[in-house]
Amino acid sequence: MKYDVVVVGAGIAGPIVARNVAKAGYSVLLIDKKPAIGSPKQCAEGISIKVFDKYDIPYDRRYINREIYGARIYSPSGYELELRYNEVSGVILERKVFDKMLAYYAAKAGADVLARTEALDVIRKDGKVAGIKAKHEDEPVEIYADIIVAADGVESTVARKAGINTYAPPHEFDSSYEYEMLIEGFDPDLIHLWFGNEVAPRGYVWVFPKDEDRANVGIGIASDHPQTAKYYLDKWLKENNIPMKKILEVNVGLVPVGGFVKELVKENVLVVGDAARQVNPMHGGGMAEAMEAGTIASKWIVKALEEENLSLLQNYTAEWWEKDGKRLEGVLRVRRVTEKLTDEDLDLFIQILSGADAEKIAGGDYVEVIKALLTHPKVLMSRRRLSLLKELL
Repeated sequence: MKYDVVVVGAGIAGPIVARNVAKAGYSVLLIDKKPAIGSPKQCAEGISIKVFDKYDIPYDRRYINREIYGARIYSPSGYELELRYNEVSGVILERKVFDKMLAYYAAKAGADVLARTEALDVIRKDGKVAGIKAKHEDEPVEIYADIIVAADGVESTVARKAGINTYAPPHEFDSSYEYEMLIEGFDPDLIHLWFGNEVAPRGYVWVFPKDEDRANVGIGIASDHPQTAKYYLDKWLKENNIPMKKILEVNVGLVPVGGFVKELVKENVLVVGDAARQVNPMHGGGMAEAMEAGTIASKWIVKALEEENLSLLQNYTAEWWEKDGKRLEGVLRVRRVTEKLTDEDLDLFIQILSGADAEKIAGGDYVEVIKALLTHPKVLMSRRRLSLLKELL
């Protein structure tokens, strides 16, 4: 088989690249090792409503499970901070349908799509990557392409085989565990987040409603913590008297939250999405980041093919780092400071902050909020808190 572009991995970034490049008139093959694209899910399924227009994705009720109007945050001692909008701010997706539909949009744009096709290695000719060796329905297959896109997840085989350094130590990953389960007593119009060093070390517990009485209930913690994420999630459910006899699904995953792959292109191979660790290190969400990276990557792939100049692919690295990379480095800095907060700090800050502050933080405008916190008497009386907050300015 021979294509202009082969995309390995049909999560979020892969189908976006495949769709955009196919739409420009080039031959594209999108492969995924799973027999059913989108399943199993490894995600809490929440995303901002803004992405649909921004990345030209239909607002399709087939994969929009529930519309969300804001968030409620809980401190270790139970103080609450609520951010509620009058209009829809986000949605809870049905990822098993969403991912498959993204692949469908790529196919409709002209890309070929092959499920149950696993990339095993790259093909080299004259020292350069010329394609991939794969296994389709247990049969070996060789796929040649001018450009190869590694969108094959955190443990990307293609990036590693192509010589792109994606290594990160265990501390730079979070371990997540999630039940889709029946659960009652939570406002289904909001997502709910619990923080605390005894609740979820370095992470948080989430309840993302999918129905009035059904939700994704999960947790993310540092992957090198002595206890497992499942231990802390079960502990939280027990302490909150939430019965565990109505579990419909169990999802586990590893989330890269400690930094980003520096070299996103090596000759004719690009790495995108989780494979490039393009994830928000504060909340561990990566769908919007994957859409942005896939959009930038596909733009430069099309230009490189139009001008028959593969060196233009390097502009993907430069543009991503200039736009999303710089922003996410700032988010990573904030997360590393918040790791030092005690439960008493979290209680105090959530008591002080208002919904307007939470809106600024959600929008990335945290500097003004930090400045306001620095004027509060209980912050002024603590040299340690002052020092931590000043690190964020």
